[in-house]
Amino acid sequence: MTPPQTNFPESPHQPRMRPTSIATLSVAALVTGALTWLGVSHFYSSMPPLPWLPALTLAGLALVEAVTAPSTKARIDRKEGTAPVNPLVVARYVVLAKASALAGALFAGLYAALLVYLLIAHGRSSAVDHDLPPAVVGVIGALGLVAAALWLERSCRVPPTPPETGTPPTDDWADDERSGGDRSAGGRTGG
Repeated sequence: MTPPQTNFPESPHQPRMRPTSIATLSVAALVTGALTWLGVSHFYSSMPPLPWLPALTLAGLALVEAVTAPSTKARIDRKEGTAPVNPLVVARYVVLAKASALAGALFAGLYAALLVYLLIAHGRSSAVDHDLPPAVVGVIGALGLVAAALWLERSCRVPPTPPETGTPPTDDWADDERSGGDRSAGGRTGG
């Protein structure tokens, strides 16, 4: 049995990985927020106290990615005084950034719904007052992670080839492998 053929023409220079969509992140946050609201409104009284660790972890990841973004961009642009970056490292940074942006959006929805619930219930019990600060830090950390992840993803884009070289930029790494180009040394070849 042969697999069905698709009639979708593929452009040879079409990127295989698209930038993270703000709409996708927004939908993920809204759906997570709605589910969190349903769960919290029914089960808050039986939940354990809100821990600080997840909120601080999100903030820490945001800080690491925010520090990594400008140095990665400088290395990709081959700014003076920076070492060339290994393309595999950049690919790993992109995967990290895409995953972090989605995780940050999910946690932003979770913490935002929890924060709204806690603000409405503020003053009713000591548990609500105890959970309010970690929820605020969680929202800030999650939104910071989304912003830092999008910045890192944007920093990993390869600049277009200057017009004086005469070769158009390529998005297909296989072309370089077939031609014997060495991308691991920052795109420089020779001995």
